[in-house]
Amino acid sequence: MSLLGCVLGGAVGDGLGAPIEFSSIDVIRRRHGPDGVVDLPSLEITDDTQMVLFTLEGLLLARQYGVDPLLTVRAAYGRWLHTQGGPPVADDGWLMSDRRLHSRRAPGHTCITALKHGEKNDSKGCGGVMRAAPVAVWSPDVREVFTLAVGTARMTHHHPSGYLSAGVLAAVVRSLLDGADLLSAVAVARAELVRWDGHEEQTTLLDKVVGLGPLTPEQVESELGGGWVGEEALAIGLHAALVAPDFATAVRLAVNHSGDSDSTGSICGNLLGARDGAEVVPDQWLAVLELRDVIERLCLSW
Repeated sequence: MSLLGCVLGGAVGDGLGAPIEFSSIDVIRRRHGPDGVVDLPSLEITDDTQMVLFTLEGLLLARQYGVDPLLTVRAAYGRWLHTQGGPPVADDGWLMSDRRLHSRRAPGHTCITALKHGEKNDSKGCGGVMRAAPVAVWSPDVREVFTLAVGTARMTHHHPSGYLSAGVLAAVVRSLLDGADLLSAVAVARAELVRWDGHEEQTTLLDKVVGLGPLTPEQVESELGGGWVGEEALAIGLHAALVAPDFATAVRLAVNHSGDSDSTGSICGNLLGARDGAEVVPDQWLAVLELRDVIERLCLSW
């Protein structure tokens, strides 16, 4: 039950899924064997973990200065945008000074354009939910966490399923940090979800995934989708966390499908790392995880 476990777990899932993000399950099996990706010599993060880190940095600054976290998280996203080639901004944090974070790791088009131009869109892509887990630490109040996560996701994604999925993930993680089991945490988050306009699409898929048994990669796609949009990414990551017997099995299940493997792996890792702590993340993966030092420094600063 820890923030460190949540973020490390998410980063490991992100890194394991990154090389196969745009591959079909047939291609994955052809390249990596019948079980798909089971291990890698190095785990390089993507924009998912980059934005998780900038989200957490924004929250830390809000707590330090006693200001609205939406203001500091939005400023942190401006710094992330600069690391991806965006306009210069004031360096109010310390992440931007780490040159390793200036690597472009397939940043989402919606995140880039929304932050750069501030234009209204109808996107429900998973770029809002994949960075939402750290919002769970902002408050012990699930409703406050849900609302803040929605606000952070709405900075880039304006379809209800794009931002309500973020609220659900953060609320589930909040309950897990408080010691709840996963099904109970989902029930608490669902009770908040249904209070929001436009919740029906997310609620329907959330209810569906809770009632499913183990799925093959082909069934994941047919039952839950590819994970490219918010409600699907959350469902796939949650499915793996619910049905697998341990962290490693869950993350492998979460990434080996024809879809957005890094985001679904990241969400699964966030959930199980938050519930069970950093000690459940396999040592061999932590040893080769990119930016592990940065993750630990940020999380231990909370």
